[in-house]
Formats: sequence, structure tokens, C-alpha cells
Amino acid sequence: MDAFLAYILPLVVLPLSLYLVFRKRGSDDSKVPPGSKGWPMLGENMEFALQGPQKFVKDRMSKYSPEVFRTSLLGEKMAIFCGAQGNKFLFTNDNKLLTSWWPQSMKKALLFPEFVGSNLKEVSALKRSFHHDILKPEALKKYIPVMDALAREHLDADWTPNGVVKVFPLSKTYTFALACKLFLSITDPDHIKRLADPFALVTNGMFSVPIDLPGTAYNRAIKGGKMVRDELMKIITKRRKEIIANNETEGRDLLSCMLLVKDEDGQFLSEMEISNNIIGLLVASFETTSSAVTAVMNYLAELPHIYNGVLKEQMEIAKSKGPDELLTWEDIEKMKYSWNVARESLRLTPPAQGAFRETTTDFTYAGFTVPKGWKTFWTVHTTHKNPKFFPNPEKFDPSRFEGSGPAPYTFVPFGGGPRMCPGKEYARLEVLVFMHNVVRRFKLEKAIPSEKIIFYASPTPEHGLPVRLQPHEK
Repeated sequence: MDAFLAYILPLVVLPLSLYLVFRKRGSDDSKVPPGSKGWPMLGENMEFALQGPQKFVKDRMSKYSPEVFRTSLLGEKMAIFCGAQGNKFLFTNDNKLLTSWWPQSMKKALLFPEFVGSNLKEVSALKRSFHHDILKPEALKKYIPVMDALAREHLDADWTPNGVVKVFPLSKTYTFALACKLFLSITDPDHIKRLADPFALVTNGMFSVPIDLPGTAYNRAIKGGKMVRDELMKIITKRRKEIIANNETEGRDLLSCMLLVKDEDGQFLSEMEISNNIIGLLVASFETTSSAVTAVMNYLAELPHIYNGVLKEQMEIAKSKGPDELLTWEDIEKMKYSWNVARESLRLTPPAQGAFRETTTDFTYAGFTVPKGWKTFWTVHTTHKNPKFFPNPEKFDPSRFEGSGPAPYTFVPFGGGPRMCPGKEYARLEVLVFMHNVVRRFKLEKAIPSEKIIFYASPTPEHGLPVRLQPHEK
């Protein structure tokens, strides 16, 4: 409740201060998408927070338009695009009619003050092709044994000694430790904690109302962001000195690769630019992946027949290996059913709710005009829960992903188009490795069968998803 109040309190007791983050409003064109501006200065932030993204969007699709509707969120005029056609339009027009956009709260929490006013293309100093190169399957193959070894260590330390564990906080511990190891070669628990604690403040508050007053989630996010950047700058500066001193020409991890690469002008990246990109990758690899892991564990604990199918597949893989032999790419490729289970989990409980863009020109969609400068948002729920694309949509059914799978632009947990999440394959490997290790050791039972899911940056179990562990007989 305290965390919830940190988001909502500013909306209730400080509405006038939101005027500072709003743009001047002119008269609306009658051809813009139908919808509501919400309350003066407040917009529809309150409704979005109280209803959650799924109900908020569903209600307005029914009331205004199933294709696109307007709202006011985060101090911005916003068009919400719906359905597969809406997804297709936004994905295929990225860099044509639209460009990247982050809420001000997110930019101030994550970036150095010098970059907050910059275009996001300037902030992302590394070309996306580089991100794809370091996160594509060929490059990630060498990470699989590392993921497996760390998952075993994590379960030994934090799961096996306990009869009941809270999956959500523990999954965050694992995913952040893995990111620190793979991206920065940091393995010391105290050093990881110096990054993890303030980073949690950032992720908990980066989508909150941007009011920088004590006690607000936004205030804590800004403080946490500065602590993370300060710590990263120490790490980056030290590593650059090591690379120069040792005359290194190959990257030992992601950080070294960034220090060795040159931008489009042939210049090495600055420490600040590298920090911006590392933080972006940490957000992507930490918040969403830990949410995905938690959702999968929730369904495995809730649905015995699904768990048994995953267990059968994973035990066959385990029997083909020595007791201490780590997983390989070939093992991951055998996890067909397990990945279908993970994908169905991503459909029902997607870790990211969608993504923002900003229009760079006026354009027409579904007979409505979306003006230049408006923000857009696509949301996973308009297709993931649509019976037209997924019959009986609330049923957990991994067979939906057999054969050719869902229709294009309907299953979009990682987005689509040129800005599809470059960490998609990283997330797949991490989730499957974790599933393999958990089901091999334990049968899971939910301690709170009817636990509610609350929406912050990602769907969050109200009590952290406590599960009872039943170790397999040896």
C-alpha cells in the first residue's frame, strides 16, 4: 500500500503542480481520435493507475473506438492504438511517422541531466545494430553455461534451505546478479547490492507522476538513478584504464565491448554515453525478465498438468547429461514445450504493457488525424486477450504456439518492427535455464492461491508470489 500511495498521492493532493509538466493546449482538431482529456491538469492518470492498463484500454475501446482512441497520460496528448492492425501500423512506420519517446519521469530517473533534453537517438549512442550483434543467438551461446551455473548457485543459496520462498524478489536477485556478471563481470555480492538497491528505486518510480518532492516514487527514482550512475562511472573509468594498460583488443564482457567500439563518426564512446546504454540494458534485462520468470513460476505452481509436461521434457534433457555438466545451446533447442509454456505465460501476463512513440508529422489512421507531437502507445492486451486471435483467451494453452503459431502482430510481448526488443533472445535463454533448474529440483505449490496482480512498471504479485517447495525424491 505504501508503494501504491507513492504513485497516487501526488495525483490527489498536488494536482496543480502537474501544470509544470504540461504543454500549452490549443483547440483540438475535431478529426482527432475520439476519447477523453480527463481532468484538467490531471488527465486520466488516476483512472489508469486505479483500473490497470488492461481494463483502462478495454473500457475505452468499447466506449470510443476499437481501433484508436485519445487520452491524456503523463502530461501528454496520447493516441492509444489497438488491435493487430494498430500494432502493424506503429511497428511498420517506426522511423517514418514516429520516433522514440520516453516519459520525462523515465528520462530524469535514468539519464545524466546533460542528456534529459536530448533526442533519444542522441542518447542511444550505440547503433541498434551493435545491440543486436551482442545480443543475437550466436553471441549468447557462450552465456548459457554461465546462466546455468549461476541459477544452480542461486537455488542452492536461496531456495533449497527454505520450505517457502517468495519468487518475485528472488527472481529479481537472480536476474540482476546475472546481468552484473555478464555485462560488467561483477560477482561480489556487496558490489552487486550497491547497484541493485538504488536500481530498484529507479524501476519502481520511473513511470510515476513526475513530481520531485520527498516521499514520492519519482523523488526516490531520481535519487536512485544518481547513485546507479555514480557507481557505473567508477566501474567504467576503472575498466577503461585496465583496457589501455593491458592493450586489450577483445571485449571480455558487454562493458569492454562498448569501450572498444567506435560510433558512426569513428570516435570512442564517452563514459556517460556508455553508462546510458548500460542502464538501458539493465532495465530491459532486469525488470521485464524477472517479471517473466515470476509469471512462468506462477503458472507452473498453479497448473499441475503444465508443470508435469515441463518436468518430463526437462528431465529427459537432464538424463542425457552428466550430473555436473552445464546446459548448452543444443539443450536449449530441445526445450520446445517449455518455451511454448513460457510464451503462453508471456501472452497472459506480459512483463511490458506496450511502448511509447512520438509522432514526427501529422498522419491519418482509421479515418482520424493524429497530429505531430502527439504521443502514441500500443498495448499488448488488445491482441493477447482478444478471442478473435486467441480463442478462450483466459485459458492457459501452450498448444497455441505449435505449428505456425499466432497470426502476425497478435503476439507482441517483445514489440515488433525495427524496434523489437533486442534482448528477446537473452530473455528466452534466461527463462528457460531458470525453468530447467527449478522443475528439476522442486514441485511448486502456491501459498496464496488467489494472490492479486498489481500493475506498476510490470505486473507484480501483491505478496511476492510465495510458493511451497516440495523437493523431488532422489
